Order: sequence, then C-alpha cells, then structure tokens
Amino acid sequence: MPPRSSPTARQQRLGSELRKLREQSGMSAQQAAALLGVDRTRIPNIESGRFGISAERVRTLAFNYGCPDAGLVDLLAGMARERDRGWWEEHRGLLPPALLDIAELEFHASELETSVTTHIPGLLQTEEHARAVFDTAVPALPEPDLEARLALRLRRRQVLERERPVRYEAVIHEAALRMQFGGPKIARAQLEHILTHTERDAVSVRVIPFAAGGFPGAGQSFTYVSAPVPQLDTVQLDSSHGSLLLDTDMQLRRYRGLLDRLRGLALSAAESRAFVRAISQDL
Repeated sequence: MPPRSSPTARQQRLGSELRKLREQSGMSAQQAAALLGVDRTRIPNIESGRFGISAERVRTLAFNYGCPDAGLVDLLAGMARERDRGWWEEHRGLLPPALLDIAELEFHASELETSVTTHIPGLLQTEEHARAVFDTAVPALPEPDLEARLALRLRRRQVLERERPVRYEAVIHEAALRMQFGGPKIARAQLEHILTHTERDAVSVRVIPFAAGGFPGAGQSFTYVSAPVPQLDTVQLDSSHGSLLLDTDMQLRRYRGLLDRLRGLALSAAESRAFVRAISQDL
C-alpha cells in the first residue's frame, strides 16, 4: 500500500490503537515487523497512519499481541478494510481536513452526546441559521469557502435522518437558544427546527436554564463520540482555532463525568421541549 501524505483522523486512530496493543504486549516495533515479514520502519509508519494495513494483518498483530477483546479486533479489522471514499471526501482540498474528520467521526459513531453553551449544535442547525453563523466569521469567509462549509454542515445532518440514525443527545444552555443569529425570524425557525427533531426517537435535547447558575465546563463546547466499543470513543472539542480530538483513557473519563454533571443540571427532555417552545413564542 502506498504511503499517505495526509492520513485522516480515523486512519491515525487505527494506527494508534495498534501501537497501544503492541506496547501493552511489550513487543518492539522490530519484533512486530518480523511477524509481518516487513522492514522494521513499516510498523512506525502503520502506527502513524501513513501506511495502510490489511484486515488480515491487523488480526495477525492482535493475536500475537495477545489482545483478548474480540469486539475491538473486529472493529480494527473493519477500519483496515475501509476502502470506499466517504461523501465528505468530495470536499477534500476545499475545506480544512479537521472538518472532514468530524463528518467521518459522526458517520461511524453509535452515539453522539454534545454540550454547547453559546451556539446551536451543528447537526441541529437550519440552513439559514448556519449561513448567519458563518457570516460572522473573522476574517470574513470567501463566498466559495462559505458555501462549501454550509454544504458540509447540512449534509452532516444525514446521520440523524438515515434509516438507522445515530443516537443523539444535545445538552444546550439557554444562552445558545436566545442567540438571534440572522434576526428573530431565523431564530424562531431555528428553535422550531429543534423541536421538530426532538420528535425523532433517536434525538434528545436537554436545556440548562440560566436559573441553574454556574456549571462545570461553562463556555466549552464538545461532543462525546461513542464507538461500538468504548476503547474507540473520541471527544471532539470546538475552539476558535479549530477542532481537537481526544482519546486517552483519562480524557474520556473526564468528559464522561462532565456530561453526567451537566445532565444533572439540565431540565428533562419534556421540560426542555416546553422551554424551547416558550422562547420561540417570545420571539
């Protein structure tokens, strides 16, 4: 397999998981290379995501590393078999790779749990709201870039609308619901859009009202991306400088605990729907 100049986050994650298994086994990269009959430099390149690896070789390494988790091995082998170009690849070269990594993460997730304070989650945004948000970028986005970002954001919503949608829970602070990007009319339509989505079995929205007072993680937006096995979970952080992906055991535990704290402050799903409806009616 030829080397990759810019491996995706998912390709890098496959490599890093293989490195974790190797290091836990106490095996050196040179010993691992001997198992596959390749040059010793191939293993570091596989573990960085620069070189692909076949599903059969993933299983060979996992067996010799003594990995007891059959579910994890099956998923890693499945990641190695992925050859089809996802729809997000249509935007490669047009948008920052980190945006495409988010789309890929969402596509393969079994559950998404997001917490936002000052903006509506991207998967729940209407086209008009998203455009108004992009219009506030500093420096201003060139028109082709804005349109490309908008197209990506709207198409990402398919994970909630497909035949087998991903389970999705959003914990949204009242401040985000009261932001009027694009003016009252667009803001009202955005809130009604959220209410429509909460009618889906797979979607839940929980609101943290101003009355809840201070709370942990205030001002921070993140999404906990659950995989079919917890070892492959990922936390995606939003910032003004771009997206950051976290996947160490300590980081995952921290953000799981943070989500639990936030849920404890949030209204129930039914109370949240009534709360959103009341804000919409006030506009």
